[in-house]
Amino acid sequence: MLKRLLILVLALVPFAFAQDAIRVDGSSTVYPISLAIAEEFQIDNPMTRVTVSFSGTGGGFERFCAGETDVNNASRTVREGELEACADAGIDVIELPVAFDALTVAIHPDNDFVECLTVDELAAIFGPDADVTTWRDVRSAWPDEEIGFFIPGTDSGTFGYFTEEVVGEEGASRTDVTPSEDDNVLLRGIANDPYAIGYFGFAYYLENQSKVKSVAVDNGDGCVEPSAANVENGTYTPLSRPLFIYVSSVSAEETAIQDFVAFYLGDFAREFIADTGYITLGDAAYEAAQTRFDQRVGGSVFAEFEPGASVVDTILEGVE
Repeated sequence: MLKRLLILVLALVPFAFAQDAIRVDGSSTVYPISLAIAEEFQIDNPMTRVTVSFSGTGGGFERFCAGETDVNNASRTVREGELEACADAGIDVIELPVAFDALTVAIHPDNDFVECLTVDELAAIFGPDADVTTWRDVRSAWPDEEIGFFIPGTDSGTFGYFTEEVVGEEGASRTDVTPSEDDNVLLRGIANDPYAIGYFGFAYYLENQSKVKSVAVDNGDGCVEPSAANVENGTYTPLSRPLFIYVSSVSAEETAIQDFVAFYLGDFAREFIADTGYITLGDAAYEAAQTRFDQRVGGSVFAEFEPGASVVDTILEGVE
């Protein structure tokens, strides 16, 4: 109660009096995590203003590499071209995993015939050469009803990850879809169309279970529902993925950024990550991420990460 009152008081204080400013942008999937942590951080650090917005992982990296932001939320690993753009601007990226996601395929809650889809069926539905237009095209026993497709925009890390893992090529997707970087647009589309399908982050699904229904995914070993337990035990593949914040090496020299990162990776913040619906990492992983930041180890080590691999060992690559 006292904390909430303090937030209200701080909201009435003009931010012009703030001594420091931290700018966060990027993934809409990671947005709720960074927003929750930023709000709590500002309670303990009232003279620091933290602004959090979302323009998609790719759009966020454009701003990040231009020096317009300090931290980029990302639902995929940084691309080689983005690393080069940042390097050209004198910025090294410090890659810090902060949570795991179970990317969720969603349908209308009244859809009573789709319970599970194989990865091959998902590829046939969403792939660039897909000739699937009705549910009967997926399975002959299903109704001859036209499918509505609602997917993240091309700047979204969720889009990049899904197309790479399901279709086999990042960015390869059918184009007769309704795309958006805003998960709310996708949610409304699916919730208003009884024969629609789409995908977004697990936390957003949990928040809206009354409006959409999740689909189990069969990667060859049976149907597996998206859940924290199935991410942790490695059975929800290939749609479980790490989520990141990337910190600018230039901004990392500022005390406010150092305090923010320590807060983000600290014990206290983990309850806020869990509250958003995402899966927290183990203590050793957050400690390793803090070490990576403290040593200012740049670049990406998660590009080839596979579910079930050691997160800690991956983080510590390049760490002394």
